[in-house]
Amino acid sequence: MTELIDGIEAVTVHIRDIRKARAFYGQVLGLQELQFDDQHGRAVFAIPGTTTALRMHVQGPDEGGREPGTVSGIVFSSHDPVAACREIRRLGGTVVEEPHPIHPPGFTTTMAVFADPDGNEFILRSPPTRTV
Repeated sequence: MTELIDGIEAVTVHIRDIRKARAFYGQVLGLQELQFDDQHGRAVFAIPGTTTALRMHVQGPDEGGREPGTVSGIVFSSHDPVAACREIRRLGGTVVEEPHPIHPPGFTTTMAVFADPDGNEFILRSPPTRTV
């Protein structure tokens, strides 16, 4: 069978206020801004260690997709989720779920959840460590 999917180009998040989103993703999370268009309510940020872009835009009235504040299931990695959450909170971000260990079969990791100004939630997880 021919592969239909080659990879992930971008993750898109619908937001309500491009300036608040720009400050959160750039200043709180420290992501590198690649593009910003205030007039059209759009921004693009680089995700470290990947070629995947994090795109955001103000959702138009006739546009499909998830409403602002409903994104979840996107996982960011961090070598220290505890320190990352402390810094996110210090810079004005919201930690929805405090860092805690989880033990799926075969590995252990530390996981937390944080939210952007619209309430879009993102998982923050340390690299998994194999268990016996």
